[in-house]
Amino acid sequence: MPMEYFEQRERALLGDRFDVLYAAPQETAERGVTVSALRSSPEQFAAKADFPLEASPFCKAAFVVHQPDDLKFRPGRHPYHHAGVFYSQEPSASSAAPLLGVRPGMRVLDTCAAPGGKSSQLAAALGGTFQYFGWFTLVCFALQGGFAALLCGLFAEGLAAPLAGSLVFAASPILLERAFRHTSLGAQWLVLAALYCYFVCRRQSRFASRGLFVINILAVGIHPYFLPMTYAVTLALLLEYAVKQRQWLRPALFLGGNMLCTAALGWALGLLYGTATSGGQALYGYFAMNLNALWNPAGVNGVLYSRLLPAQNQVGGNYDAFAYLGLGVLAALPVVVVSARRHILGAVRRHWALCAVCAVLTAFAVSNVITANGVTLATLPLPASFIKLFSVFRSGGRLFWPVYYLLTLAAFAGLARLPRGAVWVALFAAVQLWDVSPALFQRHDAMQAAQVTDAFPSELDSDFWQSAAQYRHIESVQGMQADSLHLALWAADSGMTTNDPFAARYDETALAAERQTALDALDAGTPQSDTLYLFEDEGTFLQSVEPVKALAWCGRVTSADGSASWYVIAPGLQGQTFDALCTPYDEDYPLRLADYTDALWNRGVLDETKQTVCFKDSPFARAKLDGAALLCAGGQEYPILKVDDHDAGWLMVTLDIEDATVLWDQELTTK
Repeated sequence: MPMEYFEQRERALLGDRFDVLYAAPQETAERGVTVSALRSSPEQFAAKADFPLEASPFCKAAFVVHQPDDLKFRPGRHPYHHAGVFYSQEPSASSAAPLLGVRPGMRVLDTCAAPGGKSSQLAAALGGTFQYFGWFTLVCFALQGGFAALLCGLFAEGLAAPLAGSLVFAASPILLERAFRHTSLGAQWLVLAALYCYFVCRRQSRFASRGLFVINILAVGIHPYFLPMTYAVTLALLLEYAVKQRQWLRPALFLGGNMLCTAALGWALGLLYGTATSGGQALYGYFAMNLNALWNPAGVNGVLYSRLLPAQNQVGGNYDAFAYLGLGVLAALPVVVVSARRHILGAVRRHWALCAVCAVLTAFAVSNVITANGVTLATLPLPASFIKLFSVFRSGGRLFWPVYYLLTLAAFAGLARLPRGAVWVALFAAVQLWDVSPALFQRHDAMQAAQVTDAFPSELDSDFWQSAAQYRHIESVQGMQADSLHLALWAADSGMTTNDPFAARYDETALAAERQTALDALDAGTPQSDTLYLFEDEGTFLQSVEPVKALAWCGRVTSADGSASWYVIAPGLQGQTFDALCTPYDEDYPLRLADYTDALWNRGVLDETKQTVCFKDSPFARAKLDGAALLCAGGQEYPILKVDDHDAGWLMVTLDIEDATVLWDQELTTK
């Protein structure tokens, strides 16, 4: 087509826009970057970028890059691009994704030929983070079945019997109970792998097992509770070899080298930092294994693992030592004992060390607090030093798992050696699976429900938390374990550090020292500008707030349903206004009774007269009560008869009131 004709036609179609449109391609192309909210906030990126940026008019998460004098600069080659922090694209391209109005919960099909910038924007808008828990659990079940098949294959010929046996191990009640609520403890294949290595090495008359060496190291990286289980099996193998071969040095060197490598990985993972226990938590003996555990199908949260057997009573923390064998195993074991009675003693003699470590693990699981059904039969005295040491593995009932799986293996092996053993094993597996099927269906339904509902809705409902996402650290000035999971998840989503993760173990001494340092900084009026301070107790909050109230937004933040509340000091947010879930600390901030209960006080009310109430002593409470004649709540006024501060840390107020319990959880004012 002649150029003259083309231009003439285009001008006729575009009119005055022709010159503007055709001049645009002649200019130097604009470069732009769009920040992935899954990796960084736009503000964090702008602060750390090492090239000049200008806010984009097309998208809040995008920037225009102006570098006309350096045509060699390419944002797509920057390390941040390769790390997924931003995607390089022409600036106007970032406008498409925001216009779609994508929200969390939607499903988006991206049909672009080259997913990149707009895809990352859409992924950020959909929210959520990648979690490996599901994949980890899937792998655990696969490895459980695989190692079970290998283990069963040592005691049965052919494929049918080992495969049927592997189903029993893969549907083990203790695995089903743990894998979906305590994910890391779903790696019970470690125990099966250790047992497999043990029996293989025993048959080959050797002790040096690379498999056991690796398993012991892996255990510390997955969950330390597996360490005594896998090392118990390792120790049994080494002892039996050493005694039989009269060679002690090489097994000892193997054990020492294995323990050294395990300790090195544990150190690298922080396992050896600080103390192993924390104050106020249950100690050894609380999570003991009940003597009825093998035939008690009662799991946590009302899950019943048997179609026939009823739930049995338990004591205290017995629930954590759940060890129901299943009807198939329970029925098979007596048959095996009778049919193999002549061989049992010989097997015990051959595997004497394995039997010994199983006895020790069982005794540790039962603990010094011996329980049967709903009764504590005896509490054996142990030195305090032993209790402290054993509390490193305070849920001692879990250490029964190697014994549990050996009992299951014994049931399988005994049936497999009967005439037509494969048929007996198939019947054994069918009975076992039929018995535990209610738990299988319950777990399936729970997983299905979790896919369509928010399995763990956050309690952080206020718009305050959106503004607070700017901080780099959360400092819980007090223990807040009741709400720590919500806070830990929010901190992770916001890229923050926190001193209050949802942790079973922490260094109580170090944590107390850190919290005291934070309190000292607040008392001195020098809070860290990048730190959000949280308090569980209102009284402690009121004692700390006065020196910093001009430097921070201070007040109470609640959840929408009122079930949770936090007292916060947020440096740099002073003067801001938030929603109705926030009560700012000002002259109108209310008084509340101290939630204190002991033999004399019931939630801040003296039981003897029900006319005296107590408040945590603070400058705020003293200012409110100084010269006050009336305490007011819910439109009612109650004369103040006496204010007593003789008990350090408390203000006790006697009222002309019949029953001060009506003031529980009330917002109080004074006149």
